[in-house]
Amino acid sequence: MLVSGHAVVIGDDVDTDMIIAGRYLRTTDRSVWVEHAFEDYDLRIAGRLNGSVLVAGKNIGCGSSREQAVVALKESGVRAVVAPSFARIFFRNCVNLGLYVFEAEVICNDGDTVSFDTVESYVTTPAGVYEAKPLSPRMRELLSAGGLNAYLSSEGGQ
Repeated sequence: MLVSGHAVVIGDDVDTDMIIAGRYLRTTDRSVWVEHAFEDYDLRIAGRLNGSVLVAGKNIGCGSSREQAVVALKESGVRAVVAPSFARIFFRNCVNLGLYVFEAEVICNDGDTVSFDTVESYVTTPAGVYEAKPLSPRMRELLSAGGLNAYLSSEGGQ
């Protein structure tokens, strides 16, 4: 499946506290998480996430293992996260919650159109086509189903 979105580019070592600060986790109202996503990193990001591909530097999602960071991204309309490396738990939280992840180093600018092929594992930007580290067949199944809960609820998880 080919999907695309506009790039929102962030740097290296952006931790889960920068994605959604702990002070907003006192509520389970996800609209609050959407409104305040990346607030401590860059106030201009939250309003640009809908329909985006988050293009990150290395080690995205380091820090705490809170899955609310992934929920905030997904609820904000992020279609995928592309980065040269991920914190392990953040990567797995993305897969479990149905947010596409691509381990690849890409060149693009903020606002560029970024496309990704969920089967063939490549990412395309105006600067070129980049091969992503392939996901396991099981991870592709989980993502195609919309995440772990959806997978387990379907016949694929039986």
